[in-house]
Amino acid sequence: IVARQGKTVFGVDIKVVDAHGATLPRDGKSQGELMVRGQWIVSAYYKSDSSALVDGWFPTGDIATIDAKGVMQIRDRVKDLIKTGGEWISSIDLENAATGHPAVASAAVIAVKHPKWQERPLLFVVRKPGRSLEREEILRYLSTQVARLCVPDEVIFLDSLPLGGTGKVQKAALRDKYGDLYG
Repeated sequence: IVARQGKTVFGVDIKVVDAHGATLPRDGKSQGELMVRGQWIVSAYYKSDSSALVDGWFPTGDIATIDAKGVMQIRDRVKDLIKTGGEWISSIDLENAATGHPAVASAAVIAVKHPKWQERPLLFVVRKPGRSLEREEILRYLSTQVARLCVPDEVIFLDSLPLGGTGKVQKAALRDKYGDLYG
C-alpha cells in the first residue's frame, strides 16, 4: 500500500478504462487509462477552444489500477507502454526489474519499432561505478525477473541517461536517437 498513490480527495472521482472507454473493475489488477473528474479538474488546455474531456472525464495519460477500497496505483504512462505481438509491456516494471541487478545504477526502457512484433522494448543501462556488466548477463537476470516476452532483444550501455530539469529521464530524447533501431 505504501507504494501506491492512494485514494482521491473529496470532490474528485477516478476510474480506469480500457482502450474502448469501458470502465474496468476495481480489483487492483485490471489496468487501464486513469480518468478523473471533479470541480477542480481541468476541462480544456490553455489557449485551446476544444475540451480535453471525454464524456466529462479528463484522460490523464497514466495507466493505473484501482482496488476494491478505492486505492489507486499508477503503473505507467500510456505513451511509455510497449505493444509487442498483441501484448502490453510496462516500461516501468521492466526498468524496476533491471535496477534490481547489483551492477545497475539506473535504467530506462523505450519502445522501438519492430518488423515482426510491432514494438519491442529497448533497455538502456548505466552501470554502477567500478562494476562490470555485459548484455548477456543483464538479459539472463531479467529472464528470471519478468515474463519471457518482456525481456528486451537489445541493451545499450550509456554513461548517463538524459535527464530533464526535474530529474526525470527524457525518454523522448532516447526515442529520437534510437527509436528506429530495427530500421
